[in-house]
Amino acid sequence: MEPFTAALLVISRVTPQSAAEISKPKVYRRVLVVFLSSLIIVVALTLNLPNTAKAAEPSNTKATMEGRVQELIPDIEAYVVNGMKGFDIPGVAIGIVANDRLVYAKGFGVRSKSNRLPVDTRTIFQIGSNAKAFLAVTEAIMVDRGKLRWDDRVVDLYPEFQLKDPWVTREFRVFDLLAQRSGLPPLVNDILVMLDYKEAALIRSLRYVEPVSSFRTTFAYTNITHLLASRIVATAAGAPDWNVVLQKELLYPLNMKDSTYTAEAIEAAANHANGHRWTPEGTVEVPFTRIFPYSLAGTGDINSNVEDMARWVRMQLDNGSFDGRRIVSSENLAYTRMPKVALNDKLSYALGWYNYLTPNGNILWHDGDALSFGSFVGLVPDKNIGIIILTNETNVEAPNSLGLWIVDRILGNAKHDLVAENLKNAKATFEATAKRFAKPANPRPFPPLAPLTGNFVNSSLGKAVLTLEDDALVIEVQATGAKFKLVPWDGDIFMATLMATGQFGPIVDLDYMTKGFAQFQMDKDGKLNLLRLSTADGQAYEFRRE
Repeated sequence: MEPFTAALLVISRVTPQSAAEISKPKVYRRVLVVFLSSLIIVVALTLNLPNTAKAAEPSNTKATMEGRVQELIPDIEAYVVNGMKGFDIPGVAIGIVANDRLVYAKGFGVRSKSNRLPVDTRTIFQIGSNAKAFLAVTEAIMVDRGKLRWDDRVVDLYPEFQLKDPWVTREFRVFDLLAQRSGLPPLVNDILVMLDYKEAALIRSLRYVEPVSSFRTTFAYTNITHLLASRIVATAAGAPDWNVVLQKELLYPLNMKDSTYTAEAIEAAANHANGHRWTPEGTVEVPFTRIFPYSLAGTGDINSNVEDMARWVRMQLDNGSFDGRRIVSSENLAYTRMPKVALNDKLSYALGWYNYLTPNGNILWHDGDALSFGSFVGLVPDKNIGIIILTNETNVEAPNSLGLWIVDRILGNAKHDLVAENLKNAKATFEATAKRFAKPANPRPFPPLAPLTGNFVNSSLGKAVLTLEDDALVIEVQATGAKFKLVPWDGDIFMATLMATGQFGPIVDLDYMTKGFAQFQMDKDGKLNLLRLSTADGQAYEFRRE
């Protein structure tokens, strides 16, 4: 029993009936001794005297955690090297924060396969969706200042917002934007991002999408909802865009002076990594693109390094303060970590964080996939531990494998070779995709191509023109100039591949969401006036002939 509780119990249990008993000399002396002893301990605890047991515990914890990290460094480095070899990762940067300081930081490998320059702790990487936690904190800062409320209706803040279901449109709140439980399909309309649609068009496109689950019931990872959150935060702050808020409210006060948010900025940095696309045969270096992730604001547009990210982690672990300065209230920071939807009995999603229950600690973590970069950030708040993993390779679970393995080792959880498990899964997924797009051995004859040409329209993508070029059809999306080449594949089904024209060249090099299928279908009059374009993520867009 706590001494404060004991003292209160002594006082609260003195009733008129027991007063007579207590007044007896021996009993009185015993009660008085207990009461005065408890009172002295309570006062000592209140004044935080150095000789109390409570005051000694944090320093012991600090020594234990830092010592634990130092003991594990040989094992950590060996596992990282093994993981890099297995996934063919050109370069990795790692940081471990404990007790408000970066206790371990190291670069492994090279910035790119072409230049072979070494990675160090200041090498700049794209962090992808680890920006989502930054977005959540900027929301929290606006709530602190009374510019937003967590339960504000989105449609009141952004009147153009609309979903297919009017009730969901009306009930969608600020806290829903980052909670990954919208009822929309996973990665909804991300193909429009790849095709260079702008912010307003991306947000508007959500109104045409059929929900796939009930609102607030099922986890489904989306990006465009975060783009809308970025716009709402910028408007609340009176800023032209979210990056202005990011710079003022987080990057500057956290002294993250090497962190930026454009393709031009990372290319201009003298010490930056180049991205690489993963394949089972090895990684392939690819160029930067301004389209992804830089058109998505707080969804994933931050460039950073281990030293800067360590400052971000320190602020998170210090409950919203950094070097004695309050950045965000502890209350609203805690709100961003509250689970909003469950994935299973151990894993849930909050606002910009996964919340993972383990036998020896609760882990907050997130990963980032910037198509040719991957990242991981993990926090164990009650142990004051943070892990940062930055890589210059497509995120096929390598950053998660390294990061969660390290956290498990520090916490003393059961050992699992996450690199081996996730490498096996990545290869299986790659093989399944290759089989999906493999040409049939005996394809059905395809229809004459010329009669299929014409003008088409889709509610989300707008107008498109289908023309015949050489032995294939080409459909051009008028809004952005993106073109898909449709090559006969099997009967009335065509392989659809994004063409490397203009700004889309680097996107094609990423080989991600740039392939799909197109099928001509008959309308109610029996004419081939419908064109169904299915993307690599399983979403479909129906074009109607005008």
